[in-house]
Amino acid sequence: MASRQEPQCETLTVLRARGRRLAKLITADGTVVAYDAPKIFDLHEHPVTDVGQLEEALCELLARPDLAIVRGAVAVPTRTRGVRRLVHRCPETGDEPTLVERARRWLALDVDGLPLPAGLDARDLAGCGAYARDILPPAFHLSPLLVVASASHGIKPGARLRLWAWLDRALTGAEVSRWLRDTPVDHAVFRPAQLIYTAGPVFVDGVSDPLSTRLITLPGAVPQVPVPPPEALAPKPARYSSPLPKPSAPAASRYALSALISASARVAGAAVNSRHYTMVSEARGLARLVNAGLLAESDVRRALGRAAERCGKAATEADAVVTWALAHASNAAIPEGVA
Repeated sequence: MASRQEPQCETLTVLRARGRRLAKLITADGTVVAYDAPKIFDLHEHPVTDVGQLEEALCELLARPDLAIVRGAVAVPTRTRGVRRLVHRCPETGDEPTLVERARRWLALDVDGLPLPAGLDARDLAGCGAYARDILPPAFHLSPLLVVASASHGIKPGARLRLWAWLDRALTGAEVSRWLRDTPVDHAVFRPAQLIYTAGPVFVDGVSDPLSTRLITLPGAVPQVPVPPPEALAPKPARYSSPLPKPSAPAASRYALSALISASARVAGAAVNSRHYTMVSEARGLARLVNAGLLAESDVRRALGRAAERCGKAATEADAVVTWALAHASNAAIPEGVA
């Protein structure tokens, strides 16, 4: 018998915006026109049972600029046409919920603007996908991963991808957020009503797509991503976390220096299959200290550059990661007792 948390058949909740565009528009001068912002949708559930069927569904969705998906499931099967995306009753209008939280086996991850190393062409979608996979936890490194190029990939700098995975058990959005809290991906798509755009861009004025394909599969040795046990993803009891020391406080320089030394050591000693993930993770943590005025940006670049060379990476790659990390700094709480 299926548990209450997992449906007997996994589904994608597909939303249709009749007469509206849920795809970006690319013009002749390279301008990227944003999506329409519809409020009313038709909903339906599309069954998927494994990563192969997920790939088939995404291929179909790429060609449908009026469709997108959400993580949530349809709340009331008889109320699916011309509805809003609501998880809670609207206090202003009284509109009832149309979506409910649902644990999912499939997982969509947004990677936006990750700097690419020298020599890696954005048109090499497999290479970009493999590079982006390295920022994910090691659990994702041995399973198939579907790589879909966003509308801006190849137009704006960096890797701009959506990575799709199939998990070995269903997770709620909150569980995914706790699991990937230190991973530089957009957590908004883990919410039940957040639109996950799936259509390829629409090119106008005779513009051709610079990519020969927008979806590829990275193969894996195991069929599904192994998920941490439930107890590891359970909510942690709330506790007080010390704020960062003020830059003028005596403890500030000691804490910042210790953080820089520790981060550099972890990058320098990282295993081959986790070097990039470690570098991104540590750079994001240090970027928070830079933004708080506790570390000099130049010191972080120099230290991580040397550490990258020690683990077999180029210092220029570390420099690009630091630039990206400064715009995606970690917001993780500082453990108690750091000062």
